[in-house]
Amino acid sequence: MGRAILMLLAVLACLAAPLRAQQTGRLIEYQPIPAAGLPEQRLTIWLPPGYDAGNARYPVLYMHDGHNLFEPKNSNFNKIWAADKAMLAAVASGSVEPHIIVGIWAPGRDRYRQYLPRSAYDAAPPALKAQMDAAGGGQIVSDRYLAWIAGPLKTWVDTSFRTRTGRDDTAIVGSSMGGLMSCYAFLERPEVFGRAGCVSSHWPAVDPRTTDEGALKAMWDGWFAARLGQPDGRRVWFDHGTATLDAYYAPYQQVVDARLVAAGWVKGRDWESKVFEGAEHEENAWAARLPEIFGWLLAKRP
Repeated sequence: MGRAILMLLAVLACLAAPLRAQQTGRLIEYQPIPAAGLPEQRLTIWLPPGYDAGNARYPVLYMHDGHNLFEPKNSNFNKIWAADKAMLAAVASGSVEPHIIVGIWAPGRDRYRQYLPRSAYDAAPPALKAQMDAAGGGQIVSDRYLAWIAGPLKTWVDTSFRTRTGRDDTAIVGSSMGGLMSCYAFLERPEVFGRAGCVSSHWPAVDPRTTDEGALKAMWDGWFAARLGQPDGRRVWFDHGTATLDAYYAPYQQVVDARLVAAGWVKGRDWESKVFEGAEHEENAWAARLPEIFGWLLAKRP
């Protein structure tokens, strides 16, 4: 009798996995992944419900800090964005199509130099660049990281999964330094990334208590002015909270917002910028607003 029960439980477990995938999607991990000029990379990819049972093609969302997106056991602080649940909520609202989510893990201590936008670093005044060099602890390689995402990684994803490959079906989202990296991808590769979510972007770039606010504002304003161009159907989301590290971001975000207005981008259609009162700089805060972010950023076109 005991053996029969064990066999039955094993059968039920085998049946339960596909059922869960049909209801909540499934995760796949890939590691290690060599990338030219970068630390070894690692991916967690979420396939939405119905992917395995059908033949439809899906838009793709690339997200930084992939270890903090789905499972607490992989996260730095036992807190996650719950990106899969946010996507399911956005899809349930009827405004968003299901997306494949490609979570790219951060490379540990190399995170800063992989996420700091290289073209902004190159434009930084000497004193700020020296602070960036100290924070990075090595060469800034975000240009290589962007080239890898937009090139070899995207090619592999589009070959390995049923994706829709165009600009309007390719989004990128991150927070803090990952927010800066998402802006970088959006500005430097507009032919690849049609949508970007720059969440709690770390505009000070280094310790906000020691930076030259005026120099930073001028740097970011010039950076956006030189690269923004016309919306052409693209869409970008900005936000920040008002507590902990996010308390430093408002002056810089206001400069960026003003630049979008000056460039003719229409708020609510082409871009959004929100302040979440009391929200801190951490994963639970980002998880709380991620369904709203997805609902606007990834909404189906009229």
